[in-house]
Formats: sequence, structure tokens, C-alpha cells
Amino acid sequence: MNLILLGPPGAGKGTQAQLLQDRRGLVQLSTGDMLRAAVKAGTPVGRAADAVMKRGELVSDEIVVGIISERIDQPDCARGFILDGFPRTLAQAEALDRMLAEKKMKLDAVIEMKVDDAALVERITGRFTCGTCGAGYHDRFKPTKQPGICDNCGGREFVRRADDKAETVKSRLAAYHGQTAPLLPYYQARGRLRQVDGMADMAEVTRQIEAVLDTV
Repeated sequence: MNLILLGPPGAGKGTQAQLLQDRRGLVQLSTGDMLRAAVKAGTPVGRAADAVMKRGELVSDEIVVGIISERIDQPDCARGFILDGFPRTLAQAEALDRMLAEKKMKLDAVIEMKVDDAALVERITGRFTCGTCGAGYHDRFKPTKQPGICDNCGGREFVRRADDKAETVKSRLAAYHGQTAPLLPYYQARGRLRQVDGMADMAEVTRQIEAVLDTV
């Protein structure tokens, strides 16, 4: 089973992909991780990507799709894969479909995790972690039991990601919607698009995704 998870930053794609990997034996594929691995391994596509990056240029869609092609040929992808963060544009979606067709493969479902932007901004901007043990918290949804003290290790130093500021999150959401909007009718026309409520709690999102997969 080959899947794409669509959703903006903070929608929970990575969490759900990991759960699918554990339950169904699918492999979660991150284009960033695959790119770094290909460069380190010195594969033909990895060497091409390395040369581009050393020139300070963006890696082309052709190279990214080539890296995905190499990766899904590996034995651990025999039961299927989950793409998280790719494709981001219509051109990438078309290139991905061509590559899969050449391998006589296809996407079984493209699952959009629908979110409310305002609620997602609150979800992301409220996140913080313990600077000692890395335990995660949230101002509203998961505060520490005692103010200023980590529940897990008793640490008193907490950190917030620099890109979790409201202005940055809103900019990332706008970019996501602008890039992804054309993908929805593209996959809808091919009968691949499914939607789940990305604002539900994690267990409910998981249940909805599993219900989708049981029908494909």
C-alpha cells in the first residue's frame, strides 16, 4: 500500500505516519532524510544532488523523484511506503506519477489531514519542551503539573522552537495552502483523495485514517 499524507506543519503527519509504519509495516519516507542518505551513500542520484547543493542551488524535482525511485526499490519498501512532505507542487505530483507508472506501481490513497488554521496556530505556538530531557508540553493542552517544573525530570529550563512564533507559523501555513491547493483537484480527479479531520485528537485521527485504508 502506497500513501501520501497531506497536511500543513503541525497537523500531525509525522505522528500518524509512524503509527502506520508500526501497525502496517509501511515505510515512512521523508525527502530530507532520503536526500541526506543518498548523498552519504554516494549513489548516482546522491552525487548529482550533492553537486547541486555544493553550488548553493535548490535540488531539482527530477533529482528528488530519482532519490524516491532509488529508495522505494529497497527491500523494506516491499509492503509499501508513506510519503510525508512530498509532493508539494503539481509538477512534483505529475513527476511522481510518471515514475511510479514506469515501475508499474501506483498510489493507493492521498490522505489530506484537514485543519483549522487558527486552531493550528494555537496548537503550534503553545508548544515547549524541557531543555534537560526533551519532554514535550503545551501552554494550554499539556501544561506542566507544577508551573516551571518538568513532570518527567524536574528540570526548570524550557525551550521553544524559533519557528513556532505566530508570524512564522502563519507564513508557513499560507505557503502550504498556496502550494498544495492544486494537488487536491489533481488527486480528486484520479479517485485517490481522501480527507480526515486533522483537528481531532490523535486516536480519532488514527481511527479515521485506518477506516480510509480499509476501503482501498
